[in-house]
Amino acid sequence: MNISQKIETTAAVSEQAMANAIRFLAMDAVQKANSGHPGMPMGMADAVTVLFNRFIRVDPSKPDWPDRDRFVLSAGHGSMLLYAIHHLIGFADMPMTELAAFRQMGSKTAGHPEYGHALGIETTTGPLGQGIATAVGMAIAEQMMAARFGSSLSDHFTYVVAGDGCLQEGISHEAIDLAGHLKLRKLVVLWDDNHISIDGATELSTSMDQLARFRAAGWDAQAVDGHDPEAVAKAIERARKSRKPSLIACRTRIGKGAASMEGSHKTHGAALGDKEIAATREKLGWPHPPFFIPSDIKSAWEGVAIRGKAVRTAWEIRRETSRSRKRYEQTIGRDLGAEVGRRLAKFRAEHQTKSTKVATRQASQMALEVINGATDLTIGGSADLTGSNLTMTSQTAPIAAGNFKGRYLHYGIREHGMAAAMNGIALHGGFIPYGGTFLVFSDYARGGMRLSALMGLPVVYVLTHDSIGLGEDGPTHQPVEHLAMLRATPNLNVFRPADIIETAECWEIALTEKATPSVLALSRQALPMLRTVPGDENLSARGAYVLREAKGPRDVTLLATGSEVEIAVAAADKLRSEKGIEAAVVSMPSWEKFEAQDEAYQNKTLGGAPRIAIEAAGRLGWDRWMGSRGSFIGMQGFGASAPAGELYKHFGITAEHVVAEALRLAGHNKGGRK
Repeated sequence: MNISQKIETTAAVSEQAMANAIRFLAMDAVQKANSGHPGMPMGMADAVTVLFNRFIRVDPSKPDWPDRDRFVLSAGHGSMLLYAIHHLIGFADMPMTELAAFRQMGSKTAGHPEYGHALGIETTTGPLGQGIATAVGMAIAEQMMAARFGSSLSDHFTYVVAGDGCLQEGISHEAIDLAGHLKLRKLVVLWDDNHISIDGATELSTSMDQLARFRAAGWDAQAVDGHDPEAVAKAIERARKSRKPSLIACRTRIGKGAASMEGSHKTHGAALGDKEIAATREKLGWPHPPFFIPSDIKSAWEGVAIRGKAVRTAWEIRRETSRSRKRYEQTIGRDLGAEVGRRLAKFRAEHQTKSTKVATRQASQMALEVINGATDLTIGGSADLTGSNLTMTSQTAPIAAGNFKGRYLHYGIREHGMAAAMNGIALHGGFIPYGGTFLVFSDYARGGMRLSALMGLPVVYVLTHDSIGLGEDGPTHQPVEHLAMLRATPNLNVFRPADIIETAECWEIALTEKATPSVLALSRQALPMLRTVPGDENLSARGAYVLREAKGPRDVTLLATGSEVEIAVAAADKLRSEKGIEAAVVSMPSWEKFEAQDEAYQNKTLGGAPRIAIEAAGRLGWDRWMGSRGSFIGMQGFGASAPAGELYKHFGITAEHVVAEALRLAGHNKGGRK
């Protein structure tokens, strides 16, 4: 059967019947699991059927085809909508047995869509609002790729299904504001406007005119009956032609089709029950057992895949004949090559010779000048702190509406939106995004940062003003607990470099990570170059290393990160010259990388002498490295407003305090040197 014949065959099956297939798969899966959310898949089945049957270009036989349309289920609790579609259009890893194993251990059908867990899932969703905000990044990346390679290689839409909860979450405002400002015309959001939340009617908590809100942010906004296929199709057609991002408010009834529970908030997050499902089968004329789809309906859905494959094949022909093919493939594959590493090695050698003294935020900008000159894969940005984060370089012209040839995004005061957008850029492929704010404002970016780690995305967070060393701005801006919070996050590398050499090394590591995001915690105050022994090895890649060894057996080992390594070195000098105490200094730029080292290296680095940990942050987490005889010098509470030098003295984070503590520990350790 050829493609045209296949399309004629699918036309004989109504979109109503195709939508009902989604409804019953959702009902049956949630019922079998006795867990899940059937209401949204049932309510949005009609609109999403139109979207897939008439518009979306995806190919289940090649789910990662770069120019595919992206479909983001921002209302991730309705995951059975996505899994049902993936089964119906023929994703290889979504047979009916997976739907029957919904929410069970080891199944592909997790409670919420998880990127990388099953084919074709574009992003992890579930935390409401994350999907729409991540989709903004995807749409930005599509425009940037089109600016570089033309519409013959990059010409796709990003479609989002969002619910009331997504639009109530604060991150949605950051996302729609940025999208409207940039005129992301290939971003289309279908809002499941069902007037229902978990507690009941949405009027319990909101009176927002969402269409007016989106229009005020620069979007095209329409309202349609979400159960009228032709109205939905007409709205999508208009959205695809708009020069703005588009919102389509699909007025729906949650649990649409249910015999007696249609429109009830009770369908949101619980199984309907055997009796209700049986009555719904009778009402909708679906005389089929659970987890059964008639062949004609399945064939109709498979037409989506046939159309997608044809479009994908045509695109591949264009790619093969494109003069930009090699550069395109290097870009989409994020191939850094060797030049970045070579230039950074030269940079480190140069500044080691010069003993360059700068704040690590400034060292970061200097390293970025080298990096951005060696590759055009990096896309920078800042949450309205460019002059403080120092994330812009000579190569990074700003991106603006109508001009996506640049390499720098002014995210505005939108830390959470920035994190989610960077996730979207990374998920789209083609770029390595980095974005800056103050370390203390990682609180605001936390939701997106957690998903960076959960999805394994190579996103780089440049978090400056990393301690009380930022000074007079005071405790509201001085991060105390933030390093501990970030270090507690699985699959997140947290780097706190001590000088310009370590900063360049940490950047090199961050750029070469394939499935782990990175944090660079950087100082406001100038720090001396501490790496006095030249060498080609990237010592920061070890996570911790002996910066300065004792002359003979150690009496004490000083552990420190970032700006406090300078204090440790000064204390070691004082201990040797004034007290005859031998102290080794261990710089620990990355606990995560050190934890990955073998036990022998860890033991050799830490040694057997008592240890003092020095960090201008909270103690939490340090005890594992200090050992049972260790001592901590750092913050016990929040900071204060004063010049940095006074703050370090006030809170006792000084070389003199380290010396006193070392004398106390060394006195208890006579004869125990190692």
